[in-house]
Amino acid sequence: MKVAFFVHCFFPEHFYGTETYTLDLAKYYRAAGHDVVVVSAVFQGEPARDGLVSRYEHQGIPVVCIDKNSVPHTRVKETYYQPDMRPVLEGVLRELKPDVVHVTHLINHTAALLEVTQQLGIATYATFTDFFGFCLNNKLEAANGDLCAGPSPSRTNCMACYLKDAARSPYADRWVRRATTPRSAQWIASAANFGRRLPGLRNGPVDGLLEDIARRPDTLLGLYNGGYKGAVAPTRFLKKAYEANGIATPMRDIWFGVDIDRSSKPRRAPGHRPVIGFIGQIAPHKGTDLLIEAFRRLPKDAAELRIHGPADQDPTYMASLRSLAEGHKVSFLGTFPSAQMASKLAEMDVLVIPSRWYENSPLVLLNALATHTPVLVSDVAGMTEFLEPGRNGYAFDRGSADALFVRLRDLLAAPEGLYALAETTGYERTIADMAKDTLDVYAEIQA
Repeated sequence: MKVAFFVHCFFPEHFYGTETYTLDLAKYYRAAGHDVVVVSAVFQGEPARDGLVSRYEHQGIPVVCIDKNSVPHTRVKETYYQPDMRPVLEGVLRELKPDVVHVTHLINHTAALLEVTQQLGIATYATFTDFFGFCLNNKLEAANGDLCAGPSPSRTNCMACYLKDAARSPYADRWVRRATTPRSAQWIASAANFGRRLPGLRNGPVDGLLEDIARRPDTLLGLYNGGYKGAVAPTRFLKKAYEANGIATPMRDIWFGVDIDRSSKPRRAPGHRPVIGFIGQIAPHKGTDLLIEAFRRLPKDAAELRIHGPADQDPTYMASLRSLAEGHKVSFLGTFPSAQMASKLAEMDVLVIPSRWYENSPLVLLNALATHTPVLVSDVAGMTEFLEPGRNGYAFDRGSADALFVRLRDLLAAPEGLYALAETTGYERTIADMAKDTLDVYAEIQA
């Protein structure tokens, strides 16, 4: 069987969870005797490639890469459904002739891919790695920072999210730049949505922008339900979220697997200073500032904080973190090769994932558990599904530095109890387990 994996971006330039998941599946499928290829893309604005479609190989996996600089989007609609991509995708698929297309992210390819696979009669499956199928910002986070259930009937909550983010751009229209607060974003979204049909605004740029946002959920709903034969959700929570927003594609919840050294954590010597760790993107939605704020309140020399992540992802945010951490035992250590994940986690006594949004089975969480590293996580279902409080870690109130401080303070007050958590922390599911279950989905759903 020949399987083409479609992902929004890929190694070596992009190396986070979805890209790793795609690579893991591709390598397992190949080892199982299947012919595999990854179809990826270069984001609009990244350095251009030589030609619209280029090819390379990564760890023995052939990769076809589409340069989106050559097919740029010019409006919001084209970020989720871009008809101009159809001939490009059709040309790639006619050349590859896969038996199955497995989508791990539609960004860059857009849902036009599902029209092409239907037209060509290719069985198409997906892994829903985030909330792209029904959420404009992919994070289910409302403009005011609250967790969101999905688009409202009027779609003004989606419009408010867009306006709040767009207001930060110096190139935004003057009326958009006023949406700098959650309240102003919601008010402007409601007013603009009401007024866009009035003479002078109807069929203009404001009407077009808001129409693109309003139509997004229904456009994707129709294409998902008509284009996918089946799908994988890596948590029960994500499966329920898609179902609650109308996605009727047959779904199985299949937990991710990880391959990592599962050796016992080294025993801590007397007088050891506990190490608190963070690994991931350094961005506001990841809550790195909450962790530093909580850490600042701990007694001096009670612990050290090691932060691993790219320093250049959001320079302004990074500068604010360095200022916040000044004078405290906080180290910004940059990124590291994935092969070092086990050794970095072995040095940590607890890993903190303080995300403000609905994380969905982050691989760093599973790697931590597999290496017997207890965790402190925001109390969102995409992570608490893996939590056994008192055995492998604890949850704290999402977005609350106060609640995180209390958890850290209590753990550090009795460090022997913290070290003992390593003995009851574990995660046995491997990539082979995950990939076999995923491969079985094709036969199960066709049957």
